[in-house]
Amino acid sequence: MTFTTGKTGKPDNGPTGPRADGLTGQRANRLTSKHKTIYKPPLTPGWGKKTMEKENLVGMNPSVADILIEALPYIRMFSGMTIVIKYGGHAMVDEQLKEDFARDVTLLKFIGFNPVVVHGGGPQINTVLDRMGIRPKFVRGMRMTDEPTMDVVEMVLGGKVNKSIVAQINQQGGKAVGLSGKDGELIQAEKLQIVYQEDENKPPEIIDPGLVGEVTRIQPSIIETLTAEGFIPIIAPVGVGKAGETYNMNADLVASHMAVALGAGRLIYVTDVDGVLDASGKLISSIDAETIGKMVADGTITGGMIPKIEYALDAIKGGVEKVPIVNGKQRHAILLELFTDKGIGTEVVA
Repeated sequence: MTFTTGKTGKPDNGPTGPRADGLTGQRANRLTSKHKTIYKPPLTPGWGKKTMEKENLVGMNPSVADILIEALPYIRMFSGMTIVIKYGGHAMVDEQLKEDFARDVTLLKFIGFNPVVVHGGGPQINTVLDRMGIRPKFVRGMRMTDEPTMDVVEMVLGGKVNKSIVAQINQQGGKAVGLSGKDGELIQAEKLQIVYQEDENKPPEIIDPGLVGEVTRIQPSIIETLTAEGFIPIIAPVGVGKAGETYNMNADLVASHMAVALGAGRLIYVTDVDGVLDASGKLISSIDAETIGKMVADGTITGGMIPKIEYALDAIKGGVEKVPIVNGKQRHAILLELFTDKGIGTEVVA
């Protein structure tokens, strides 16, 4: 697999110091990049308008002002940065969280960031498959994607799910545009080949997962054009092969490749877990590749967190500075992670 890399920032100095919340690990140098702002949003009705009387401002809770002041250096240092957000889990189902996500992404754009969203949609796909009477097929525990299933995947991801996210962001005053990986050959892919070996005494077995693809190349120009014009790209993880084949893609994988290709400063995974936990179940605030290797080896990191962590490390190797993993069940998780000294999830670093 190859990455098509875009512009990358160079480290810059910023506020340093340990997190004050007592979580395992310490976050230092939270502000690490200087990015050129390429889009300055216009004033939009409903945003930035004074809605409180002068007497209400006088009685404002000091904690509100403290939060704004705490966010200021991060807003200043991150301005112009491209942030790729992998959007998935419960945050895509709960109506309040969906509205919060749309509002938060719109806010990021308005204050000078360039958010790019790659979304999942597994539960929604399963619902439609059930309604259509299409039973999933599994080989060695892996879901197979045959042509009827692929038709549903493309319809749900590129249609209902994608356009729902676009509509919600637009309702908040943003300018979202829905894309599939087939648009402008944005996500170029090839058929995924899986080699399975039960144990070393048995020969390996090649598993055919059907129309499941792996990324060969990201074509970033369409995204760069949209973000420069003030749009927020919303990407469905459907890839296209050399002969025009359609492939079902892992959204976490696509987001990792997208972040590298765009020269993003951050890749944020919005999940249903708080982040990476240590052996005692305590949240780890910041974790590097060496520690990850040890925790995978001793079984502390298991299950679905392993591929997510691997994709995060791939993104860092490709030039992304940090990859936060946050729990999307917490309202405004992205803002709390980006704009507070403590953060709320696990920050994967080099």
